[in-house]
Amino acid sequence: MKSSAYNPLASLLRPNTLDDYVGQSHLIGKQGTISKMLAQDNCYSMIFWGPPGTGKTTLVHLIAKQLDADVIVLSAINSGVKDIRAAIGDVGGPLTSGSSDMFAKQKLVFVDEIHRFNKSQQDAFLPYVESGHIILVGATTENPSFSVNRALLSRLRVFILEKLSTNDLLVLLDRAILFLEKRENRQFTFEDNAKLALVKQANGDARSLLMSVEICCDMSIDGVPISLDLIKKATGAKTLAFDKNGDHYYDLLSAFHKSVRGSSPDGALYWFCRLLKSGGDPLVIARRLLAIASEDIGNADPRALQVCLNSWDLYHRVGPAEGERALAQAVIYCSLAPKSNAVYTAFKKANRLIEEEPAYDVPEYLRNAPTSLAKEMGHGDGYRYAHNEENAYAAGERYLPKEIADEYFYEASDRGLEKQLKAKMAYLSELDAQAYAQGKARDGKARDGKVQK
Repeated sequence: MKSSAYNPLASLLRPNTLDDYVGQSHLIGKQGTISKMLAQDNCYSMIFWGPPGTGKTTLVHLIAKQLDADVIVLSAINSGVKDIRAAIGDVGGPLTSGSSDMFAKQKLVFVDEIHRFNKSQQDAFLPYVESGHIILVGATTENPSFSVNRALLSRLRVFILEKLSTNDLLVLLDRAILFLEKRENRQFTFEDNAKLALVKQANGDARSLLMSVEICCDMSIDGVPISLDLIKKATGAKTLAFDKNGDHYYDLLSAFHKSVRGSSPDGALYWFCRLLKSGGDPLVIARRLLAIASEDIGNADPRALQVCLNSWDLYHRVGPAEGERALAQAVIYCSLAPKSNAVYTAFKKANRLIEEEPAYDVPEYLRNAPTSLAKEMGHGDGYRYAHNEENAYAAGERYLPKEIADEYFYEASDRGLEKQLKAKMAYLSELDAQAYAQGKARDGKARDGKVQK
């Protein structure tokens, strides 16, 4: 008979020893870092970083049991600095051979989702960790480099827990079925590929798998194998939701951007749809597409900017159904457009030079002369009006301050429209070189047969 108080299967199947723990062999296998640490009856403060359902909480409790340590569990949602100090107690200085605390049980303080603590709350652990009065173990799904204070992080070892493999999940699934058969006093059978479907749906998350198999078994009929249809009904639509401020969200955006940059329309569409199905804001993707059009395509195909703007506008005009399709069109266009980061590189180079060099004066001939005084000071003297020159180009004229007259910023690529722009720049440079040879260039000196504008 089932107890009236529901206890999740994941809790009921939680292992009692490290030998029964499934997964993370790089940490607790024979040569695993944590296995070696525990073999020496030693433990240091650390953070377990990994996706949900990878065994972070279970591993913490198994380590505490192995060390025979007292476990203090703190909630990153409900605990403040006072709660932390009250739970841990006073720090009486470093532990030494003469300290009475040397003979007390070790305190292992476990903080699940430690990234949810603010700076002052995280700082409250520093004296306890520093003195050795506690072993602090934090668990997080977020990158600790961004979510944990640097001072605290420097005192912790970070261990990465990976998604459970298909084989790991199949082991857990078989354990769960045996447990449920004993509890329900009946046997459960599965159609071909049904077990694998459950494992695939779990996506490396043990907790999700155990919840799904329990629901499937509850819904099953005696003597009828659990089918793919039943699994679909029991588990519902595949859940892909994510924390929009979390690492996974930005990983998806990164994969999307890199797929477009890499000219893979299939990869770009896949990550685009993943973002949409996960609840991502389509307009975030529209903004990212505009950034791509400028950063990764640039003048190789200036139409990419207009295509992206049009898709954004269409989304607003017709709504998500047709609007998302328009964004998909822009995704494919940008993926297959010729790529150039020449604009991006030139812009960065110009900004870097401005930061590193003095603020040079504007040359007299390029200055504005709106008043008679400005004209008397020589502003604008000698300026060559390009429209009055042959080819509407003042060959040999210089437009940078003389101190940096030979700097180059924009180097067009050989792709798309930039190939034509590069040819145009070469043609203009040849005109400059001719002007230089004829002594018509303004303090010009040639570089590789060219005079920089």
